[in-house]
Amino acid sequence: MSTRSIYIAFIFNLFSFQGICQGNEQTQDSLIIQYQDTLKKQNIFHRIYKYFQESNETTKEKKFDFSIIGGPHFASDVKLGLGLVASGLYRIDPTDLSISPSNVSLYGDITTTGFYLLGVRGNTIFPHANYRLDANIYFFSFPSKYWGIGYENGRQEHHYTEYKRKEVQVKLDFLRKIATNTYVGITGMYRHVNGKDFNNISFLNGERSDISTFGGGLLISYDSRDFIPNPYSGSFVKLEQLFFPSFLGNKYSFKRTEIVARHYAKLWKGAILASDLQGIFNYGDTPWSMVALMGGPYQMRGYYEGQYRDNDLIQAQVELRQKIYNRHGIAVWGGAGNIFPEVKKFKWSHTLPTYGLGYRWEFKNRVNVRLDYGIGKGQTAFYFSINEAF
Repeated sequence: MSTRSIYIAFIFNLFSFQGICQGNEQTQDSLIIQYQDTLKKQNIFHRIYKYFQESNETTKEKKFDFSIIGGPHFASDVKLGLGLVASGLYRIDPTDLSISPSNVSLYGDITTTGFYLLGVRGNTIFPHANYRLDANIYFFSFPSKYWGIGYENGRQEHHYTEYKRKEVQVKLDFLRKIATNTYVGITGMYRHVNGKDFNNISFLNGERSDISTFGGGLLISYDSRDFIPNPYSGSFVKLEQLFFPSFLGNKYSFKRTEIVARHYAKLWKGAILASDLQGIFNYGDTPWSMVALMGGPYQMRGYYEGQYRDNDLIQAQVELRQKIYNRHGIAVWGGAGNIFPEVKKFKWSHTLPTYGLGYRWEFKNRVNVRLDYGIGKGQTAFYFSINEAF
């Protein structure tokens, strides 16, 4: 399961207040007291307003440029909740402005259904971009649904079991530059999934409900993106091979290959065309907790994450991002995806569409808060997150 950003319609309002002092018949002392009280109120709300007004300004002098935003949300699956996202930009070498800054995003959420989430995701770029460390760490507890594995199970909309999914994941990539924009490195991943309170445990087909997996592997990537959280130009290509052998304590022994290819191009003033292609291929005794999942806030938006799952997955999308005015922008996208048990059993008829519309607000310089409305086959979903989907 990918990092879960909640499907939400996010509502936030910025208020500025101006106090008014009245009363010609009041004494001078009362006027002073009233003015001072009003000034304090003005200062509080003015600071909030000023915080958001200045949050997207370029501030080279800051060693760590950090901002935070949060608010209430509602969605059909998690109901009423309170979400929080934050973004930080920094440079290990503040004098080197020729490379993209390092970035970190923190996100958290809690809802009335018992869902809670806390995570951190980021890219640390070392001086001269000779090394980089990519990290994605999170944990959550989520009242979830499980349809089983395979396209035919996923398409049976009302045939599922409810359960509580508790998940912890740590994913780290350490890379070294070997040529211009080209990196090789090692990767490590730990994921623990604890499925509890199944309405119908037979959906697991005899598999364990509590599974820990630990793996490592190699990766090679080409990355010419000008700014990782929100690229305007460049390309990103990655080939990753992970191994989950039994001698590392895994109850299920399997391998995973992941391929990612993305490209970004400027079209006209304020317009960026972004394209994304991803393939995930599992081999061996893959547990239900580690098969490829379709849906979520990044790819195949509009689908319940995990309703469609299988050993292998191919998905693609194209997104047009247009800045409209000042800090406001929109995005439209279209794409498709397909799950299958192995390559030779791929069926074009099982391809599912995705399209949608999104709003962008520049929270920090080139760091967007996004609200997306995704449409899939027979279902829709709202997403709120920080940074672009890809």
